[in-house]
Amino acid sequence: MDSHAVPRAAAAIDLRWLLSVAAGAVTALLLLLATSSLQLRPASLFLTPPHSTPRRALPPLFVESTLSSSSSPSPPPPRFAYLISGSAGDASMMRRCLLALYHPRNSYILHLDAEAPDTDRAELAAFVAAHPVLSASGNVRVIEKANLVTYRGPTMVTTTLHAAATFLWGQGGGRGADWDWFINLSASDYPLVTQDDLMHVFSTLPRDLNFIDHTSDIGWKAFARAMPMIVDPGLYMKTKGELFWTPERRSLPTAFKLFTGSAWMVLSRPFVEYLIWGWDNLPRTVLMYYANFISSPEGYFHTVACNADAFKNTTVNHDLHFISWDNPPMQHPHFLADADWDPMLASGAPFARKFRRDEPVLDRVDAEILSRRPGMVAPGAWCGAAASAVAVDGNGTTNAGEVDPCAAAVVNGGETALMLRPGPGAERLQRLVTSLLSEENFRPRQCNVTEAN
Repeated sequence: MDSHAVPRAAAAIDLRWLLSVAAGAVTALLLLLATSSLQLRPASLFLTPPHSTPRRALPPLFVESTLSSSSSPSPPPPRFAYLISGSAGDASMMRRCLLALYHPRNSYILHLDAEAPDTDRAELAAFVAAHPVLSASGNVRVIEKANLVTYRGPTMVTTTLHAAATFLWGQGGGRGADWDWFINLSASDYPLVTQDDLMHVFSTLPRDLNFIDHTSDIGWKAFARAMPMIVDPGLYMKTKGELFWTPERRSLPTAFKLFTGSAWMVLSRPFVEYLIWGWDNLPRTVLMYYANFISSPEGYFHTVACNADAFKNTTVNHDLHFISWDNPPMQHPHFLADADWDPMLASGAPFARKFRRDEPVLDRVDAEILSRRPGMVAPGAWCGAAASAVAVDGNGTTNAGEVDPCAAAVVNGGETALMLRPGPGAERLQRLVTSLLSEENFRPRQCNVTEAN
């Protein structure tokens, strides 16, 4: 017997075995790819939460026609995820803003930055825990480990993304809240409509829309903001400081076009998921660029939206805020007062800024628009008849003392949470939205690129 026959036979068996395994692996891979191409979108490969709102396709031209008629059953009212940010001395304004914005279907994150003392955050958390309405629904969260936020620095962007990720993942990395739009506000913002008004108008809109004021005509900002390089001390220091300027300058990027605009936005859930998951790496690439950019909150989100093919046609060029600026605009807007009442209402905007603490015009907003009593949430249809049944004296306090009449509706299970009672604010907002989504204003103002950029 040939002494080499056995090894050769064994080698042949090993080779046939390896070839059969390789062929099986290739076949399985091809079947997997074929199945994936039929069943999965690219985004679904990145753990898109199962409760995410399904994306609705935008009309081919403009959205006016969808505002008046629809052949499919109406979806439930939309939900909003609010980030309310503040700094040292803003805790009382954040409480007031939260109460004015509250609805049991929404979700709220309060971020009082690290410049504020820990006692302010503790008192804010205690206020939420003790309030009969806020504590019953469990949809308000106060960030305990606050970020240090530097004005005009990228730490404002990272704080916004931190809150967005928290809304998506939830506390402890679990399932996040169910919501359709993300809204970032400051403690000096205040609503000009009720949540019933806002939900009523947004119920008619495609839930892919992103309300973000933007332009590619960056003008002087190219030299003064894009080319200088800064370092935000809030990224690595424990105390707030001024931005560090480096002597080097850089050229404008060529991989993407720069856009700028308002730092206040209403962003759709699909776009927020894209910002966090970043499946094509654009959000991370742009974020790295804006880490050394002056006033990055006025450019990061705008640049990502207008350079992403999936989202550049979802932008509505408005921030849904009434803001009073100088002409030309200065660094800060005017503080609003009673003299701005008529322009505020005429704007149709659902939010306004900036307000001073305890500005008297806020009391007028509470009384004439929100029907809100001091220390209580703004009532809506979800309160049922409880809110209107409580008598109110001339000073705006209730005969029931400090008991919020809407607490009973929350304790009873919130059966009326899906009900809406829109008022005059909805009519004003509807006129604004109809104008923004008109043939003249919608597509022509989306992510236009100027020659200079």
